[in-house]
Amino acid sequence: MLSTPSRAQTASQPVTLRGLAVGAVMCAVIAVGIPYGAMVIQGTRLGLSSCTPAAFFLLFVLLLTVQVVLGAVRRTWALSRAELITVFIMMAVATAIPTRGVTGMLLPMMTGTFYYATPENEWATLIHPLLSDWMVVYHPTAVKEFYEGTTSGSGIPLDVWAPPLLRWFSFFAGFWLVLVCAMVILRRPWVEHERLVFPLAQLSLAMIEDRRGDRGEILKPFFKSPVMWCGMAVPLILGSVNALSHYFHFISPINPAASVPLFRDSVILRLRINYLMFGFAYFINSGIAFSLWFFYLLNTLQEGLFRIVGIHNAEELGPWTGSGPVGAIMGHQMMGALFVLVFFSLWTARGHLKQVVRKALGRAPEVDDSREILSYRGALGGFAAGVLFMGYWLWKSGIPPHIVPLFILSALVILIGLARVIAEAGMPTVTPEMVPAGFVVSGVGVPALGMQGMVATGYTLAWMGDLLVFMTAPLANAMRLGSEATARRRWLAVAIAVAMAVGLVLSAWMLLHLAYRDGALNLHRQYFGGFAQYPSSFAAQKLATPTGPNLIGWLWTAGGGGVMALLMTARHRFVWWPLHPLGFAVSPGWALNNIWFSIFLAWLIKVVVLKYGGPGLYRSTRPFFLGIVLGQFVVGGLWLVIDGFTGTVGNSIPVY
Repeated sequence: MLSTPSRAQTASQPVTLRGLAVGAVMCAVIAVGIPYGAMVIQGTRLGLSSCTPAAFFLLFVLLLTVQVVLGAVRRTWALSRAELITVFIMMAVATAIPTRGVTGMLLPMMTGTFYYATPENEWATLIHPLLSDWMVVYHPTAVKEFYEGTTSGSGIPLDVWAPPLLRWFSFFAGFWLVLVCAMVILRRPWVEHERLVFPLAQLSLAMIEDRRGDRGEILKPFFKSPVMWCGMAVPLILGSVNALSHYFHFISPINPAASVPLFRDSVILRLRINYLMFGFAYFINSGIAFSLWFFYLLNTLQEGLFRIVGIHNAEELGPWTGSGPVGAIMGHQMMGALFVLVFFSLWTARGHLKQVVRKALGRAPEVDDSREILSYRGALGGFAAGVLFMGYWLWKSGIPPHIVPLFILSALVILIGLARVIAEAGMPTVTPEMVPAGFVVSGVGVPALGMQGMVATGYTLAWMGDLLVFMTAPLANAMRLGSEATARRRWLAVAIAVAMAVGLVLSAWMLLHLAYRDGALNLHRQYFGGFAQYPSSFAAQKLATPTGPNLIGWLWTAGGGGVMALLMTARHRFVWWPLHPLGFAVSPGWALNNIWFSIFLAWLIKVVVLKYGGPGLYRSTRPFFLGIVLGQFVVGGLWLVIDGFTGTVGNSIPVY
């Protein structure tokens, strides 16, 4: 674990207005730069992961340029540790908003149902009359020019876009308020009581850490480590070779990967090295690392056997939910596991939660909440207010009021459950196998939702659809990083709010600007072709063949929850029990396909190092693996900048 400064050391380093200002500027760079990089340069997508690659890359640049220059001119001008933490938290939050986070999904879905309506799909008669028109853009000329570009050079028709965008922005404000308050309430149990590792936060803390007794070093000790630079060189060199192969065809890319078909080619086992996961996995508990790759292989075995034997569930539950013969089964199993994971997490923290409620009601004034970015009364009140606003918004969109709580509950279970996985297992990318839209349609059936409710369900994909990027990941790490500051900690809540506002408004403006300038269809076909049609195509499919509540689906959910409960009970009761339940909870997610082998390699190396070298050798090798992680962020950002200057398109280095 990284050393934590004493209260005396950090009290003199409060969150400052300068830190807020620098963070706001960096958030603006992210909000504009990520859409430009993804849509115009089409290079490395620094916003396409919940580990927020853009934030790490910009922190690296900031520490080696601005921080060094300021410190060289006058030592006191360099940003303090608390200011750097504030800046990084703001950048991480802002990175979770452009493209796949929010705006890249929202804008296409607000317009796609009108642009892609044809006589064949009959959306004009089947979907459009059921739409809540206050949440979409339906002006024919504005929609057409959004996808095809304007010929008159008139720019963005703000009078058309502003009303529905402001309504959606208000929804996200309530939604994010709920998530911030939930993470504030859970910070103490996760950080101080259970002492979760937060592997994603360890790199940023290492980058800004000073030597004990030395405040504000011009060049941080992290960058003086030869071992770190050796680790960083691995992905930097290999990634650069692959990037150069896009410029010079005589250079062959290096992509060490293999695929092993199993069970009559019904499942594919992928063997590839993901440098982010390889580096992060070195810092997680060996038992968790073992369980992650073990349960993935077990899940692959289960899926293959189900396909061969003929055990299947033919539910079609829409985008981003498992489909095919066994996809829905895996999705239900994962939902059951996440429900139990979140329940056990709350049950473990029940003493703390009782104190939070008593504090909010004014019955426990002795409970100290000064270490939180919000008071417990404010957090609990904000959580309740946000949930009520979300419920009202969803009801107004067309979802029946008695089903709204199931949407909100399933969304919170997924987001809090995945945040717990990131905090404990440090997975840079983790995805659910089922999203609320699919879970609710399977659980209550289309008739219970009604025709308008089904259409409104399609539009929940704009905020809980593709969860390759989700807000609770940077928020959970922000709570951990916020623990490093003691003075003016409440300003971090303001910093997070500023980051969200800047990221949301500027990224939406940037995408609108690019779309009306170049035509959205010329930017990215996946966003403005596929994603734009998902809400209406999903609703139309279910309205054409309405299905009732699926009892088998509920049984698979219960089965996944039952297995998870047994695993968690065994984990808490038996010291010798080797399997960590987190592995079972995330094993059905598709993201694990690409990272399980990296987890296995890191686990194997760590086991050997600890066995033959002990804790001393492990501590000395930590900088190497931190360097590997940073190197992957840096090589992606570096070549994105180079491609931008050279005008090269499509030179993408994977970051997940």
